[in-house]
Amino acid sequence: MKEKTSFLRRHKKDFLAGLIVFLIALPLCLGIAQASQAPLFSGIVAGVIGGIVIGFLSKSNLSVSGPAAGLVAIVIVAIEQLGAFNIFLCAVMIAGAIQLILGLLKAGSIASYFPSNVIEGMLAGIGLTIIIKELPNALGHNTGSAGLPDAEDGFVFADITASLQQIEPAAIIIAITGIVILGLWQSRGFKKLQMIPAGLLVVVVGTLINEGFKLSGSALYMGTSYLVNLPIPTSARDFFGQFSLPDFSGMANPEVWKTGIVIAIVASIETLLCIEATDKLDPLKRNTSGNAELRAQGIGNMVSGFIGGLPITSVIVRSSANINAGARTKVSTIAHGLLLLLCVALIPALLNHIPKAALAAILIYTGYRLCRPAIFRHMWEAGRSQFIPFVATVIAVVTLDLLKGVGIGLVISVFYLLRQNMGIPYYYHRSSYRNGDLIKLTLAQEVSFLNKASIKETLDKLPPNSKVIIDASRTEYIDFDVLDLIREFAASKAGAANITISLVGFKNIYKVPTAADERDIFAGLTENEEIPKRSSGDHKKLLRQLNTEAAVPDVPEGIRDDR
Repeated sequence: MKEKTSFLRRHKKDFLAGLIVFLIALPLCLGIAQASQAPLFSGIVAGVIGGIVIGFLSKSNLSVSGPAAGLVAIVIVAIEQLGAFNIFLCAVMIAGAIQLILGLLKAGSIASYFPSNVIEGMLAGIGLTIIIKELPNALGHNTGSAGLPDAEDGFVFADITASLQQIEPAAIIIAITGIVILGLWQSRGFKKLQMIPAGLLVVVVGTLINEGFKLSGSALYMGTSYLVNLPIPTSARDFFGQFSLPDFSGMANPEVWKTGIVIAIVASIETLLCIEATDKLDPLKRNTSGNAELRAQGIGNMVSGFIGGLPITSVIVRSSANINAGARTKVSTIAHGLLLLLCVALIPALLNHIPKAALAAILIYTGYRLCRPAIFRHMWEAGRSQFIPFVATVIAVVTLDLLKGVGIGLVISVFYLLRQNMGIPYYYHRSSYRNGDLIKLTLAQEVSFLNKASIKETLDKLPPNSKVIIDASRTEYIDFDVLDLIREFAASKAGAANITISLVGFKNIYKVPTAADERDIFAGLTENEEIPKRSSGDHKKLLRQLNTEAAVPDVPEGIRDDR
């Protein structure tokens, strides 16, 4: 008894967070199922499996899995092409098996290659998408949906104008009240009340406000079309009759396997990105194994497909709501799955009194936390190479979808990486003595083929009769094309310009000729007469300097200077 009490006390915040996530996940599961043109109960099944099965197997402490709208388009097309939902369930099981294999093959590290500015852009884009998509529910626009749309499928300019034309005052009152409560709960003045979960309070207050309108006979009361709408079974047989089993004859259909592969790829990428983002939001900064997560997701999708559920991924909307609700362990994820199962079986009628506007308030505030102005200011201060990929990712996630947005952000980040790599292939130091110039080019740690053009141009512009050291002692990798260029310059071009060259620090495997010894370079220079020159990694500025010097007549010995 003591151990049980200790467990409940230890995980009190997790249970409360699980309750909040359950209240958010419930309409999302229904809305995604309806959008996918699948049985509504299939969305609930996926939510239950995502919470209980994946929650138990996952190594993530805060990630919440369930049906995601990023797969809606794939599911719609697949069900239409395959002709039956039961056959489609075979594709879900195949996708799960592929994910399990990917996890065993340790393919989960791919998320580590995504730069932080792209991850931050993905989060901010999802936050903006949540706000935009939840405005209709906050304003009381009746879309006829069984639940709220999820936020991972990008922004479609859907019904915002229509939402402004059809406004329910009660929905606005409930939504604004909810957002105010959530904002106040973050302030110091309400610190003593923060033991009460703000999300739960928003749901209770929103429900009481609408029920108060009903009891008073007010015209502001919102009917069932503005509330959560769950199917209500009349018996245990009706409840279990909602589960579907796959038609295993579909395993012989090549289209089923093709669909399974597509679902596995998209679901795996979305899951790994969401896990990476969730770890960034984790107040305790814990890391999750991508391989373990793929294995957990694979088993979860196999189970979901077997009992009639939609495909599952880790979902950033529910995960971030879980974190904001104060969760610390995966007990909250499992609790939300258990609540989904119990409530749709036992008390669906009670849950159908919750206004969608109350849930919209929670999601809008969650979205604001993901895209608050401080994040944009931080990325701006980090510099153009961080800010532009970040903003591009945000815009693309909002206007297109999550995967395309991340892809565009990655392409722009790679562009800046290549540009930076091209700009600093070496460090340049030049000294003038009474009887000659000494130029030292210290190659960077990585010298790729992208640096070939800049190095070639610099070598071609080196002044005749100078002494040159090319130092590779700090370099870990030099591309073959660059090595070939240096060999050619040392073998022929340097001699033609009467340039004495020494190649220092090159590994034996590069097979670069030694040319002049470094001691010979210094031998002919007069001591104590060095005039220091600038060191630089910017080859464009260096080339402008060399071009200028090439056009200037010779000056008396000992007074050459860059200034």
